Amino acid sequence: MKAVPLKKLKDELSHKSANELMVLCLHLSKFKKENKELLTYLMFESHDEASYIESVKSQMDLLFDEINTKNFFYIRKSARKILTLIKKYIRYSKKKETEAELLIYYCRKLKNFSPSIKKSSRLLNVYQTQLRMIKKAVGTLHEDLQYDYQHEIENLEIPS
Repeated sequence: MKAVPLKKLKDELSHKSANELMVLCLHLSKFKKENKELLTYLMFESHDEASYIESVKSQMDLLFDEINTKNFFYIRKSARKILTLIKKYIRYSKKKETEAELLIYYCRKLKNFSPSIKKSSRLLNVYQTQLRMIKKAVGTLHEDLQYDYQHEIENLEIPS
């Protein structure tokens, strides 16, 4: 089955009643976990972005505490898993401020992680890539916000 273009879906949805739209949304939420998570964000968390960010940060803290530190392979695997989760939450929000906040927090946790990520070139590469993503996201924000985030970005830099 081939998916129809977004415009055609939008046109078709405009002809549906409120009850039919509710049924479609509920059906989508039952079909895939991500759809249900996105619907939860849109209905319950999008109005208070600060508490959403805090809840993601607390979840991130728990995940970092659970990392197996016996081997850099496990650390890297867990760090990538956490990053994938964060990226999903960033996609839900679609706000550059949220992206910057969450990625800065992730990089801060990774930088302060023990054993040091400096001992693993692959973890350093992940870290440097996320720093570039932060700079890109911050570059699109208002000048005042850019100034506020710039100090945090400077603190995240790892000297060679």
